[in-house]
Amino acid sequence: MATFPSQAELQQFYIGKDIKDVPKPAAILDVAIIRRHCETMLQTVKTLNVGFRAHVKTHKTPEIAKLQIGNNPIANFIASTPLEIETMIPLLQSLQKTRPTNILYGIPLVPSQIPRLAKIAKKLGPNSLSLMIDHPDQLPFLADFAREAGSPANIFVKVDTGYHRAGLPPSSLNKNGLLEKISAAEAAGTAFLLGLYSHSSLSYNGSTPQIAMSHLIAEIRGCKDALESNAHLLLKEKKRELVISVGATPQVVSSQNLLRDDSCVEARELRSLLKDPDLNVELHAGVYPILDMQQVSTNAVAGLGGIEDEIALSVLAEVCSVYNDGERERAEALVAAGTLALGREPCGGYDGWGVVSSWRRGGDGDGDGRLVVQRISQEHAIVAWEGGLGLEKIPLRVGQVVKIYPNHACVTGAYYGWYFVVDSDLDGEAARVVDVWVRARGCAITDPLLDPRSI
Repeated sequence: MATFPSQAELQQFYIGKDIKDVPKPAAILDVAIIRRHCETMLQTVKTLNVGFRAHVKTHKTPEIAKLQIGNNPIANFIASTPLEIETMIPLLQSLQKTRPTNILYGIPLVPSQIPRLAKIAKKLGPNSLSLMIDHPDQLPFLADFAREAGSPANIFVKVDTGYHRAGLPPSSLNKNGLLEKISAAEAAGTAFLLGLYSHSSLSYNGSTPQIAMSHLIAEIRGCKDALESNAHLLLKEKKRELVISVGATPQVVSSQNLLRDDSCVEARELRSLLKDPDLNVELHAGVYPILDMQQVSTNAVAGLGGIEDEIALSVLAEVCSVYNDGERERAEALVAAGTLALGREPCGGYDGWGVVSSWRRGGDGDGDGRLVVQRISQEHAIVAWEGGLGLEKIPLRVGQVVKIYPNHACVTGAYYGWYFVVDSDLDGEAARVVDVWVRARGCAITDPLLDPRSI
C-alpha cells in the first residue's frame, strides 16, 4: 500500500526548487493572486457592510481559508465534506480565540454523518458548527446530533431560488410542516435557526457584470420572498434577525462592481437590496481566490485582467510529442495530462479543456493565437491552436514543461494530494516553490479522536 509523505516532509524536500523539477502533472498555486483576490473580497464586504461566509470546498486547505477570512470580525466558513471541516479544526480553534467562528456543513443532513459531525462540534464547542435542512424527515437527526454533541445545532433552511440542485422554493418552504417542526426543535433545545441559505450557480452561464448581478438580485429577492411569506412561522415569538446567505462566485464577485461604477440598473437595484435595513445579507463564495477559465468567462467583474493575472491555479505538464511535419491535417502536440489531471468540464467562453499559459514560451496567453487543450483522454491530451484554423507549427518541443489553466478549479484540484505554491510577488516568473499545501482529500478521518467508533 502506498504511503504519502507528510506536509513537513514535502516542504523540506520541495521548497526552493524550480517547479519544472517537481513530479508532473502537478497543481501549481500562485499565492500572490490568491492574496489579492481575498483582500479584494474582504474589502468589498466591509465597504458594502454585509456578512461573508468563505467556502473551502474548492481548495480544501486551511492556508487559503485563513487568507479568505483575513481580519474579518466574524470567521464564517462552509465546507462540503466532514474531512474538510476536520482539516480546518486547528485554524477554527485559533480563530475562536479572537472572534465568533462557525463552519457550515453545506450538504442537507444525512444520518451517517451525524456521529462524525457531532464529534467535531463537541471539540469546537457550542455554536461552532451549522447544518443544512431542506426536508422535515431530517429533523429527527438534529436530536441525535444535539445529544452526541452536547449542544444544539445551528441550522440554515435551504432555499431553491432557481438552480434546482437542493432546497425548497420560497412558496413551499413549509413543506409538510417543516417550519413548525423547526420551531418545535428550538423549543426542545435541539436546534437554533440561523436563517435561509441559497446557492445558485446559474451565473456560471453569464457573460457580463449585469448578468452576474441580476442572478445575485434574484437570489436575494427569492430569500426575501421566503422570509415574508413565512414570517408568521419563521419569526413567531423570535426576537432576532434571520440571516439570508446567498451566493456563488460569479454573482458574489459581481458586488465588486458597486465599488467602481453603479450606474447600470442592476447595480442600483443590488445596492438598494444590500442596504435594505430589513435584510441581514450574508454573501458566500468559494472559487473566487483561485478562479479558472469558467469563472473568467463570466466577466462578472468589469475590468478584470487577463487569465495570466487572474487565475491562480495551473496544471504543470510535459510535452510528450509534437506533430509539426504534416503527420496530421494541422499541427498538434501531445501532453501528459488528461481528464484526471485537468478535469473534463466545458467552458462557455471557448472551445477547449484548458488554455496553455505563456509561461516560458512567449506570447501573452490571451486573445488570438492561443494554444488550447483541444482533445482530452484519461492521462493525456492534444494541444492545438484555438479555433482549429492555425496551420503554423506548434511552438513546443518534446520534454518541455507547460502550464495549463483548467476550466474548473474545483474539479481539477480533486486529482491532487497537494499544491506546489509559488509567489509571483517575490518571483516574477512564478517558478520557485515557496510552500506546499496539502488538500483534504477523500473521506478518511484525520484525527482518531474524531472517529465516531470511539463514541
